[in-house]
Amino acid sequence: MKQSGVAFGTSGARGLVDAMTDAVCFAYTVGYLRYLAEQGEFSPQKPVAVAGDLRPSTPRILKACVAAIEFMQGVPVFCGYVPTPALCLYAFDRGIPSLMVTGSHIPADRNGIKFNRAQGEFLKPDEAGMRCQDVVLPDGWFDADGTLIHPTPLPDTVNVIPAYVARYRDFFGADALSGLTLGIYEHSAVGRDALVTIVEALGAKAVRLGRTEEFTPVDTEAVRSEDCVLARHWAQDGQLDAILTTDGDSDRPLLADGKGEWLRGDVLGIVAARYLAAKAITTPVSSNTALECSGLSPHIYRTRIGSPFVVAGMMAAVDAGLTPSVGYEANGGFLLASDVTLKGRTLRALPTRDSVLPMLCVLVTAQQAHKSVQEIILDLPHRFTVSDRIVGLPTTVSQEKLCAFKSNIENSVEQIGLGALCGTVTQTDETDGLRMTFDQGDIVHIRPSGNAPELRVYVEADTQQRATTVLKFCLHALEGWRGDER
Repeated sequence: MKQSGVAFGTSGARGLVDAMTDAVCFAYTVGYLRYLAEQGEFSPQKPVAVAGDLRPSTPRILKACVAAIEFMQGVPVFCGYVPTPALCLYAFDRGIPSLMVTGSHIPADRNGIKFNRAQGEFLKPDEAGMRCQDVVLPDGWFDADGTLIHPTPLPDTVNVIPAYVARYRDFFGADALSGLTLGIYEHSAVGRDALVTIVEALGAKAVRLGRTEEFTPVDTEAVRSEDCVLARHWAQDGQLDAILTTDGDSDRPLLADGKGEWLRGDVLGIVAARYLAAKAITTPVSSNTALECSGLSPHIYRTRIGSPFVVAGMMAAVDAGLTPSVGYEANGGFLLASDVTLKGRTLRALPTRDSVLPMLCVLVTAQQAHKSVQEIILDLPHRFTVSDRIVGLPTTVSQEKLCAFKSNIENSVEQIGLGALCGTVTQTDETDGLRMTFDQGDIVHIRPSGNAPELRVYVEADTQQRATTVLKFCLHALEGWRGDER
């Protein structure tokens, strides 16, 4: 792991494509299966489900993973190029391990492998157990550059999409979206066709938009300016009730209202939690505080950023008897730790990121209330979050700068001019990075990314304009952190 530079982030192993050689990916997968064998979840002849996104490097990495499964005498089950939650639904239902080759929202020069246990995501203790495994590469399987030379074709594809579509149709009903015209921004999302099928199965008219063959790194937390322009353009004739899309592996949603304005994922999470009548809600510290302001539940748990932390919090709520237990992230990924039953229809637990569920909850809420998506969002407490990132800033530099910043927060805030803009820091939270609450009501959260060399900046305020103003100021001020690496 150290030699390759491919290490665990917040959502599995990630690295540059050049660093993710066949040998490295093979070794990771063998270590994963050896760990699962210790946990009683893998043995010879055990099926292991695999799938991938649409990055150019994904087929090669999938073959290396399949080779590792066969080397360990497992049975690879190839689910094709499908959404991560579709793979997980298939595997969790059968109690078998699964892995997804994906880099999620990051650019195509990077990729990753997301590992799952038989009934849920890999958590942080699982990563530690996997690191301890001794792996020896088999002789004659790789050349000197780590390229797989052992013949390993991908197995025939098992179609997991029908069950994925049925999950939503059976819960919401075949006429839940009747009368709506929905734009589907396809780009290079692996779930683009499945998303069209799902909204049509619920009675909506789907309009396909923006399909690309070249991989597009759509980030649901830091929406690209070109995607904002596209959405407004598509919405300008007033024919679309909303626009739906996802990130690369289709486990994070992005929903635009009828005017083409993209909505924050943590706002979708609040509406979804309300629709599902959640008793316990787990979400990272970066999510919008409109959740607490809404009074949805007395059982709200804040965690570090990353689905493994949200999953752990959700399951703790289940163990405490607090169900339905749900979780969501600022990127919009929504997770179900327990079954939900509404109007005699049951939606089974799926404790991994789901992009489709929160978007459907918002659309169905609007349908039932005879309101637009815009009106549903305006009904929430008025707290507005914006976020962006400083790309290409090494994680080590971000961590060093942030550590120095935290050593004297009051002085650091004044030095970059943030005190003059936002006032005095009244509260800090170091659960994940540094989250500062100011006496004027603004919240600024600075955090090095766990998946890429990026510095994430989140700002929350009472108005959209104020949040945008503070974010722009922070990004400009923190650009100075590049000084030592230039």
